[in-house]
Amino acid sequence: MQINRLFEIVYLLLEKRSMTARELAERFEVSTRTIYRDVEALSEANIPIYMNKGKNGGISLLPDFILNKTVLTEQEKEEILTSLQALNSVSLKHANTALAKLGTLFGMPNTDWVEVDFSTWADPAEERDVFEQLKVSILSKKVAEFSYSSTKGEEIKRTVEPLKLCYKSNSWYLYAFCRVRKDYRFFKLRRIKQLRMLDEGFERDIPKRIFKEDTTYKEDGRVITLKLPARMAFRVYDEFDQVTVLPNGDFEVTFEMAKGEWFQSYILSFGPGCEVLSPPEAREEILHILQQTVNAYI
Repeated sequence: MQINRLFEIVYLLLEKRSMTARELAERFEVSTRTIYRDVEALSEANIPIYMNKGKNGGISLLPDFILNKTVLTEQEKEEILTSLQALNSVSLKHANTALAKLGTLFGMPNTDWVEVDFSTWADPAEERDVFEQLKVSILSKKVAEFSYSSTKGEEIKRTVEPLKLCYKSNSWYLYAFCRVRKDYRFFKLRRIKQLRMLDEGFERDIPKRIFKEDTTYKEDGRVITLKLPARMAFRVYDEFDQVTVLPNGDFEVTFEMAKGEWFQSYILSFGPGCEVLSPPEAREEILHILQQTVNAYI
C-alpha cells in the first residue's frame, strides 16, 4: 500500500507543484506523521523532494524533476504511451488516467500525436461492454457463459475458460477453452450475446503468444489465388501482400485463408468481376453458392 501511496504522492506533486502535509494526509486518509515518513522514504530513494515551512510552505519537488533515472529508454517510454493510446480506443476504464500519469512521470505530456480506433462505424458500445466483462473474467480466472452465433448459422450456448483477448483482421476475438467443444476456440466479440461471468474459477494457463510470426494456417488453411478487377485497387492494396498487376490493369492476388463459410462471405464481398482461379475446390464452392443465390431469385 505504501508503494502505491508514494507513487501517487510523486504524481500529485508533479501535477500540483506543492501540497501541504495535511492535504496529502486527508487525501490518503493517513496521519501527517505518515506523510512525513513517506517524504523521508522518497528522499532516501533519491527523489528530489523537499519541505518549506511557513505560511506558503509545503511539500514540493525540484521544478525540473522527471523520472529520468528510470530503466526505460526514451523509445520504450514512447512505446508504452502509444500502447496505452491504443488500449484507450476500446474504452478501458483506467487507460486515460494511466496515460496521463505516465505521460507526466516520463516528462512527455504530449500523448495526443496518435489516435487509434478499433471499433467499426456501427455503434461499438455493446462490443466494448463485452470486452470489459471478458477482461475481468480473464484476469480473475472465472468461467464465462454466453450465446454465440456460429458461421453455420447456429445459436449455441457456450461455457468457456477465457484466456486472452485478441485483435486480428479488423476484429476483436476471445481466445478460450470451450467446454462444449472440449478444445481451444476463437470467438468473435460481436457475435457474443447474453454474456455472464460465473462464480466458478479455472486454473488453465494463459498462453504467452497465440499468433506466431508465421501466421499461415497449418491445419485447415489453403492458398487462394484470385483475379480482381482494376476498380478494386483500393481493397487490393489494403488487404493483400502478394499482388500482380496484369497487362489490362486487373490484379492477381495470392493469400492463405482457413476453410469455412467466412471464406465464401469474404470472396463474395468483392462483387462482380472477382474470380477464384485456384484451388479448384474453392472455385467450386463459390460457384455453388452463386448458383444457390441465383435460384433464390428465379
